[in-house]
Amino acid sequence: MFQVIKKYHLIEFGDVVVDLGAAPGGWIQAARKTVGKRGFVLGVDLKAVEPFPQPYVRTIVCDIMEQDAVQQILEMLPRKADVVISDASPNISGIWELDHARQIDLAQQALQIALDTLRPGGNFFVKVFQGDMLDDYTHKVKQYFETVLVIKPKASRAKSSEMFILGRCLEKPRFEQQT
Repeated sequence: MFQVIKKYHLIEFGDVVVDLGAAPGGWIQAARKTVGKRGFVLGVDLKAVEPFPQPYVRTIVCDIMEQDAVQQILEMLPRKADVVISDASPNISGIWELDHARQIDLAQQALQIALDTLRPGGNFFVKVFQGDMLDDYTHKVKQYFETVLVIKPKASRAKSSEMFILGRCLEKPRFEQQT
C-alpha cells in the first residue's frame, strides 16, 4: 500500500480515509501513518479489527453490502472522505467465474459507497480480479473520476489475478455534466 500511496499520491497528510474490507488492518496502518494526527481513518469490515490507540483511527463492524452501510460510515466521519480504499474480497469458491462476479459486486458496492461518502476531488482505490466483467466496471468508474488507472502493484504476486482500479479526482458523472 505504501508504494501506491507514494507513487500516486493516493493519500495525503490530513486526509479522511475510509478503508472498506479493512481486516486485519494493514491498509489502516499505512493510511494512519500517512494522514497523521490531523487526519482520520475509518476501517470497515465484517470482522472486528483490533482497535488502534490513536484517537484518529476508528473501526466499525459493518457489511458494506447492507443498505445502511453508507449511513453508518457517514456517522463516523468528521467530514466527507478524501479517499475511499477497498481491499474487500469474497470468500473464494475456486470457481473462477463465480469468484470474479462476486469480486465485481463488492467493487460495485465500494464504488457506490465512494460516491456517497467522498468529497468532490476525492480518490478511490479498489481491488478487482481480472475477468470478462472488468472492462465494464472500469468504464463505469471512468464516468465519475477525472483519471482512472488499472494498477498491478509490485507487492501483488505475478500469477495473481488481483489488480486495482485507481480513480483520481471525483467529478460529477459525465452524463450529468452534459445537461
